[in-house]
Amino acid sequence: MASEELHLDRRRAGSFGSVAEQYDRYRPVCPDALIEDFVALRPEQVLDVACGTGKVAVPLAKHGLSVLGVEMDERMADVARGHGIPVEIAPFETWDDAGRRFDLITCGSAWHWIDPALGVSKAAKVLRPGGVIARFWSYHLLEEPVLTAFDAVYRQYAPDAQVHGRNAVKSPPVDPFTESDAFSSVETRNYRWEDTFSADEWVGLVATYSDHQRLGPERLTVLQRALHAAIENLGGIVRSHGETHVLLARRASPSGS
Repeated sequence: MASEELHLDRRRAGSFGSVAEQYDRYRPVCPDALIEDFVALRPEQVLDVACGTGKVAVPLAKHGLSVLGVEMDERMADVARGHGIPVEIAPFETWDDAGRRFDLITCGSAWHWIDPALGVSKAAKVLRPGGVIARFWSYHLLEEPVLTAFDAVYRQYAPDAQVHGRNAVKSPPVDPFTESDAFSSVETRNYRWEDTFSADEWVGLVATYSDHQRLGPERLTVLQRALHAAIENLGGIVRSHGETHVLLARRASPSGS
C-alpha cells in the first residue's frame, strides 16, 4: 500500500496501542533543534495530532507551551497522560474542536494515518490565520554492514516486513497542503541526529512498527531473536545516523481580511 493510502488500513493504524509502553520507551525523541524551532514560533496554544505517548507533546510542555493531544487509541493516550499531557480520544478528522483554535499543530510520524483531504480541511479550520502545521517523520539510517546482516535475517524470517534503516526521506508525491488555498506556503526542513542502540533496544524498537506487529507474536519473536544474534555478532551496537524530515505549512489569512 502506498504511503498516501495508509490511512485506509484502519487495523494497522490502530495497532500501536498494544505496544504503547514499548513505543514510549524505544521510539526516537523529537530532535532538540526542532523543538527549539517550534518554541521560537511563540505559539499560545499547541495541538499535537495523533500524539501517541507524547513523544512530541512532552518536550513542548517542558518548554512551557500549552499542549493538547488528540489520539485515537486510549492505551497510547494513557501513557501520554501519565507524562502530564491532556489528551482527547478521537481520530483527528472527526475530533470535536468545540470552537478551540491553535497557533501550532504538530504531527510526528503519524500524518500518513490521517485522511489527506479531511486532514487538510480540519487543520485549516482549527489553525488561526498565520498559524503553522508541522508534519514530520524520523528515519534511521544504518551502516551498510548492519543492513547487509539485517537483509539476510529478514529474507529468512520476515520477507513481508520492511528492514528499517535505509528509509529515504521523501515528501508526499502530491502534498494536498500545496494545493489548498487555505495555506499560503509549504516549507521543507531536515534535522540530523545520531543515536546508538543495544541489541535489546533495537529489537524492542522494531516491534513497535506496524508492519512488524502484523507478523504476529510468534513470527515477531523469531525475527527479534535472529536480529539480536546478528547485532551481537556485529559488536552488540547499532549506530543510527538519523534524520527528521519536516513539512511546515502556514495558515493563510481569510480572503478579504
